[in-house]
Amino acid sequence: MRRQLIPLALFAVLAVGATAYAETPTTHLIIKDRVFTVQELTLPADTQVKLVVENQDRIPAEFESYDLSREVVVPGRSSIVVYIAPLAPGRYNFFNDFNHAAQGWVVVNAPAESKTGGRK
Repeated sequence: MRRQLIPLALFAVLAVGATAYAETPTTHLIIKDRVFTVQELTLPADTQVKLVVENQDRIPAEFESYDLSREVVVPGRSSIVVYIAPLAPGRYNFFNDFNHAAQGWVVVNAPAESKTGGRK
């Protein structure tokens, strides 16, 4: 009986993990003419996010952020995926290390406070 439960438990763990992975919110960032087309990305707090960075230029660019601990080269006319770990509310800078004029911010908003009927 115990041997039958091990594969079942393993399947359950993998199924839950696959479901959680499939539900990861995705957002897009485009690099065109050596700059980010959006300078501010708003993300939810405490949520892992899949960020797709698309470089529409012919030359490589870089998505770099000291705040997010990321440094990824994006070849010309291609895209990369960066997973951003759950973040606390705040502002996190990112830039193109090949063109320091190209900068932007990830803005993480605090979750909406729940309204309860409790005492003050």
